[in-house]
Amino acid sequence: MALKVGKGAAAPPFIVMDVIAEANARATALPPGAPHVIRMEVGQPGTGAPAGAVEAAVRALRSGDALGYTEAFGRRSLRERIAAHVREWYGLDVPVERVAVTVGASGALPLAFLAAFDPGDSIALVSPFYPPYVNILTALGMLPVVVEAGTETRFQPSVAMLERLDPLPDGLIVASPCNPAGTMLHPEELAAIARWCDANGVRLVSDEIYHGLHYESAIATAAAFSNSAVVVNSFSKYFSMTGWRVGWLVLPDDLVRPVERLAQNLFISAPHISQVAAEAAFECGEELQANVARYRRSRDHLLRTLPKAGFARLSPAEGAFYLFADIAERSNDSAAFCARMLAEAHVAVTPGVDFDRARGGRFVRFSYCGSEADMREAAERLRGWR
Repeated sequence: MALKVGKGAAAPPFIVMDVIAEANARATALPPGAPHVIRMEVGQPGTGAPAGAVEAAVRALRSGDALGYTEAFGRRSLRERIAAHVREWYGLDVPVERVAVTVGASGALPLAFLAAFDPGDSIALVSPFYPPYVNILTALGMLPVVVEAGTETRFQPSVAMLERLDPLPDGLIVASPCNPAGTMLHPEELAAIARWCDANGVRLVSDEIYHGLHYESAIATAAAFSNSAVVVNSFSKYFSMTGWRVGWLVLPDDLVRPVERLAQNLFISAPHISQVAAEAAFECGEELQANVARYRRSRDHLLRTLPKAGFARLSPAEGAFYLFADIAERSNDSAAFCARMLAEAHVAVTPGVDFDRARGGRFVRFSYCGSEADMREAAERLRGWR
């Protein structure tokens, strides 16, 4: 007799992880002297953790003071520093009690979803979207309501879109800057969406993990516009600490204790040593801003050169480190297109089907957070590839 497998196990894969595996395999199999594989498939900064964060971790390891559990919401000193960061960046005073340190943003999302919603609840978001939003909601028995967004709204939601929803969802996920398009909700747009959510009893979840990686457009936090919004952030992107697995939530008052109880049971706490490093990372502003300048240079170069390589229809690159390219004139099978690019040009990018189940066959995502030399080499290779 076959044993039961839970419905949550049917959650779709995160396709970019499969692309990473294929790129790793190809890189390992390359013969000596062959061009190396250029990694533009994953949003992992090539800059590494800031030096001050690494030094703090080394000190903590040598002292033995950072090897045990912390409170479920993290070290008090780190939570205080996060609250200070919110005040410095947004001019917003958030009580430290509303700050929760998490196991990355990936650990923050299920905590937020479980605390705010029930199985069967509907949560709206626009496509293209970060795949784990939908995959985690599905695994938890919640119902993603996907609304297609296009270039007219920079692949972002608008109040007009939300007003057409019937019935109204229980929640809404927004991301600014967003993955995969790199576009942003401008402050007045985020404020209007937050007001709409509050007026209609819709819980707003705002993914702000790419804050700091913004270029011409200003950032804003949903917590400034709504007392009921949940804000997700992370040390993985701007702070360049992906493998350290540490992030944070800014919670509304009614979800503080529910999230704390869930965190106690699901995660106990974020890695202690990572919390020590994360606190030190706040003091590494000069190095972090140098990283941003590097990403900006790569972005600007790719915006100039990718159109010459046949990628003329690119998303507005307002933030993060992604370009979403419409390849409809070249292919409607982005998975096959990306596989061929990897095999022939040795450039790894992510097919759009990971981010948009309906239209993703005609899009690919370029990540430009690798080395500047690699980004320039990728553009040159693609100019000679068809």
